Amino acid sequence: MSLFGLSSRNQKTFRPKKNAPSGSKGAQLQKHIDATLGSGHLREAVKLPPGEDLNEWLAVNTVDFFNQVNILYGTLTEFCTPNKCPTMSAGPKYEYRWADGVTIKKPIEVSAPKYVEYLMDWIETQLDDESIFPQKLGAPFPQNFRDVVKTIFKRLFRVYAHIYHSHFQKIVSLKEEAHLNTCFKHFVLFTWEFRLIDKGELAPLSDLVDSILQ
Repeated sequence: MSLFGLSSRNQKTFRPKKNAPSGSKGAQLQKHIDATLGSGHLREAVKLPPGEDLNEWLAVNTVDFFNQVNILYGTLTEFCTPNKCPTMSAGPKYEYRWADGVTIKKPIEVSAPKYVEYLMDWIETQLDDESIFPQKLGAPFPQNFRDVVKTIFKRLFRVYAHIYHSHFQKIVSLKEEAHLNTCFKHFVLFTWEFRLIDKGELAPLSDLVDSILQ
């Protein structure tokens, strides 16, 4: 988002930016997000706009947060390497293993960059699947749409947790901490508003999450 844009020097996008789903409706909601974020009132920005469809709102924001995490992680790809981050962790007590339930059914231990690569590929596949994220105006969302969104947000949180625990000093040296903190605050407020992540999943950053929610 331009409001919290990183300097062009640091704008290494991890992969191409995705556009909002659901045709012109998605574009309208995206404008609403940009306008409300521009006011700086994040608590208001996450609320469902009056008269809007909840699934449409969840869909547009899912794409938005996917893009935000991509850009943030993209600035760290030269520092988050298999050598430096051999496991996907968020401090000594939390380690994440990868499984997508399709090609990798049993969770496997992978390096942090490999985990993020698997995750972003997996999310992109969901976003591109029109039976999950319909592009046509008025096309129905699937019955399990909320569950899909919850899984995406749960896993995006893990990228934030890894960045804060393993790369925060680098973020500070790149002068990106204000951007990171604003993006994470927006993410937490949104997931809290719509109950998308169980409290237990937030444990690696519980102090930070509690300070945002107070």
